[in-house]
Amino acid sequence: MDEIRPWLFIGNYSDTQNKSYLDSKSISAMLQLAEPVQQININSLYLPVADLGAISHDFIKQGMKFVLAEKEKGNKILIACAAGINRSTAFCIAALKETAGLNLLDAYKEIKQKHPKAMPHEPIWESLCSYYNETTPYLDMMRISIQFPS
Repeated sequence: MDEIRPWLFIGNYSDTQNKSYLDSKSISAMLQLAEPVQQININSLYLPVADLGAISHDFIKQGMKFVLAEKEKGNKILIACAAGINRSTAFCIAALKETAGLNLLDAYKEIKQKHPKAMPHEPIWESLCSYYNETTPYLDMMRISIQFPS
C-alpha cells in the first residue's frame, strides 16, 4: 500500500484483508475493485470492474461519488484492486482529477512517482479519457511510465 496523498492510498487485494495494516495507516474507507472484503469500522464500496476491459462511466461515477464523500468526512481511503496496478490506478487518477483538478496525465505522473507499479491498461485509460473528455493518447501515458519505471 502506498500513500498518494495524506487521504488517498493505493493498494492490492491482500491489503484489504489485513486489518492491522489498515489500522496502522488509519484507513477508514475502501474502494474495492477485486473482491468485496468487510472490515470492522471501515466503510467499503465494491465495484466489479473487469481487469482488462473498459470501465463503465457508471462505475467511474459511483466510485468517485464514494471517494469524494469519504474524503469530505475526513476519512483516509484505500483504493485497491487485485494487484494494485491497473484498476486501482485508474480510480486514483480519477480521484486526483476530481479533487485537485489535475489533468489525467499529471494525475498519473503523481501516482507513478509514489506507486511505481501503477500502469493502467489501454482500455482503462481510454475509459478515463472518454469520461473526462480528455484526448490524451495512451502513448503519452506510456512515456510517463518509462520515466518512472517500476
